[in-house]
Amino acid sequence: MLQLPTHEDVLAAAKRLLGQAHRTPVLRSATADRQLNAELFFKCENFQRMGAFKFRGAFNAISQFDERQRKAGVITFSSGNHAQAVALSARILGIPATILMPVDAPQAKIAATRGYGGEVILFDRYQQDREALGAQLAGERGLTLIPPYDHPHVMAGQGTAALELIQEVGPLDVLLVPCGGGGLLSGSALAVRALAPKCKLYGVEPEAGNDGQQSLRKGEIVHIATPNTIADGAQTQHLGRFTFEVIRRDVDDILTATDPQLIEAMKFFAERMKIVVEPTGCLGFAAACHAGLPLQGKRVGVILSGGNVDLARFAQLVAG
Repeated sequence: MLQLPTHEDVLAAAKRLLGQAHRTPVLRSATADRQLNAELFFKCENFQRMGAFKFRGAFNAISQFDERQRKAGVITFSSGNHAQAVALSARILGIPATILMPVDAPQAKIAATRGYGGEVILFDRYQQDREALGAQLAGERGLTLIPPYDHPHVMAGQGTAALELIQEVGPLDVLLVPCGGGGLLSGSALAVRALAPKCKLYGVEPEAGNDGQQSLRKGEIVHIATPNTIADGAQTQHLGRFTFEVIRRDVDDILTATDPQLIEAMKFFAERMKIVVEPTGCLGFAAACHAGLPLQGKRVGVILSGGNVDLARFAQLVAG
């Protein structure tokens, strides 16, 4: 029987993160409100430390290490944002960090992870199993593995973003959350169901990688090949055991967005709100615009999960 995290775990994570994580701003857009005939509240995790919500879960998990774990170090696998989050959290806490990253991860994310002091080991995400590699290295080196999403402490930490959003703006009618492995979505569910139980909660995946949507429909975890999408933070192949159980229990549905819709959202944020949001971070707003949800007159929260994108790539996408 899995011991799932609770709302109390999210509250405890918020205390650990006090003074460490940024309390990110909630931005509004009159243009977006008019476009959707709704009140939109954008929780801007692109302004979080290391540029994404992932810092919350990584710091919450690593800060709970015992002395032996701290001395040996932490290991993880990630396409970029969790990699940077673990490297930065470990540096703050004085713990060695080893990070497995796909060789085709954005160069800015690889460079940033190394800049935070992490030892980066590259692998081929299309030919090698990152979970098996991580487990092997953890065993060989005596490291503690903190996966990107399927861990109760990580999930609880990620839930503090939705917690802050609702604390700041009050109950919401709808909350849209990007979904890769489900850490942010499941953590958000723990906060939302306690603070705004009537809120409709939707995860949003890239259309090419809708394993979470398939899993919710089927009632069991569906595995897919690595999806081909610009949303590199959501190129996961399956939900986690912990995340799936919370999502199945607490999430209303999982929606999808296409790459062209993500580019449209990136342009909107850059042109109208003057912020840089990475493709994965645009999933929620893309769904708000295109998924056909009845949002008229509703209070709609949208979590912008991060802003880590190579500037050359960003320019190429928005100029296309």
